[in-house]
Amino acid sequence: MIEKKTIDYERAVLIGVITKEQDEIKSKEYLDELEFLTYTAGGEVIKRFTQKMDVPNPKTFIGTGKMEDVERFVNENDIGSVIFDDELSPGQQRNIERLLKCKIIDRTGLILDIFAQRAQTSYARTQVELAQYQYLLPRLTGLWTHLERQRGGIGMRGPGETEIETDRRIVRDKIVLLKNKMKTIDKQMAVQRGNRGALIRVALVGYTNVGKSTLMNVVSKSDVFAENKLFATLDTTVRKVVIGNLPFLLSDTVGFIRKLPTQLVDSFKSTLDEVREADLLLHVVDISHPNFEDHIASVNKILGEIKSADKPTIMVFNKIDAFTHETIDSDDLVTERTKAHYTLDDWKRTWMNSSAEDVLFISAINKENIDDFKRKVYNVVREIHVTRFPYNNFLYPDYEEIE
Repeated sequence: MIEKKTIDYERAVLIGVITKEQDEIKSKEYLDELEFLTYTAGGEVIKRFTQKMDVPNPKTFIGTGKMEDVERFVNENDIGSVIFDDELSPGQQRNIERLLKCKIIDRTGLILDIFAQRAQTSYARTQVELAQYQYLLPRLTGLWTHLERQRGGIGMRGPGETEIETDRRIVRDKIVLLKNKMKTIDKQMAVQRGNRGALIRVALVGYTNVGKSTLMNVVSKSDVFAENKLFATLDTTVRKVVIGNLPFLLSDTVGFIRKLPTQLVDSFKSTLDEVREADLLLHVVDISHPNFEDHIASVNKILGEIKSADKPTIMVFNKIDAFTHETIDSDDLVTERTKAHYTLDDWKRTWMNSSAEDVLFISAINKENIDDFKRKVYNVVREIHVTRFPYNNFLYPDYEEIE
């Protein structure tokens, strides 16, 4: 008999700040995203705390009065973790742990924890492990007691390493080992990419949880893992796709996120090489998300960091089946019309209209407008292929002739 499986979610509290650069609306958006990250990691958010500050407190991130409120709530409600929306310094983390006496996690640590859960292949696990050790190195506090002689006391004094120095040396050695392992894997991945021949390479990029893997499954008829959680895909999946009679390679890459830890950008270099070496990018956007324009800006920023912002790009606005907009009653003369009231047709008449040929609106899960998607991708890939191999022009007719 199969036992019923119950998931015990860890009780957590979120903490964010409102500053000049991050107003109240922006802070709420980030905390909404942090709550989704917490849920993905296996936590249940019980309460949020926010505080208006010019700059975060260098000792405890938030002020002493707000910290007392948090401490009281943690003690009274059996809270297991307190999660901060920004990266904490090692000193801040130690000070807060001393005050609250529970697990203190920042946004970077939470994302690393999700990556560790999601890593399936040896390659992904190596990348995540490297990022974790780089994050851990400045946060070592000598908690371990594996070298009893170095504790001090009668007969224990001497010129040897202190325990914290030993721990740091072990972690540094591990980082060097993992970096060397990554170099070997990078060479293997480069050989694999080189062996793919002259096929055009197309990469799916976009914010996390916008439906890249679902679109990949629809177009390539494959079975890539897809789930309505953040970072469902860590391992890059490459499939050969044929539209009409035109073959090309389609790769599904790891999703991006705001405030992406630098350790992850560095350690996922090889995964992002698929984006760097792509001939065409399909920038997938969740148009049903109220902040999709911020997501586009975040993805473009990271593409710029990896020197891929100038590649040919098709904007694919996904999840039109889930898109909703706010309405204004006909007798309402007070409410001002904002972007929240835009319909899909309204959005199509905005900045998207200037590059209408490179914009698509689809629903991958309902396969809505997928024919338009295939036609557009076919024509762009064909143009790239014919430019590179002019003598192959006769092999691939216009999409309308195929139909």
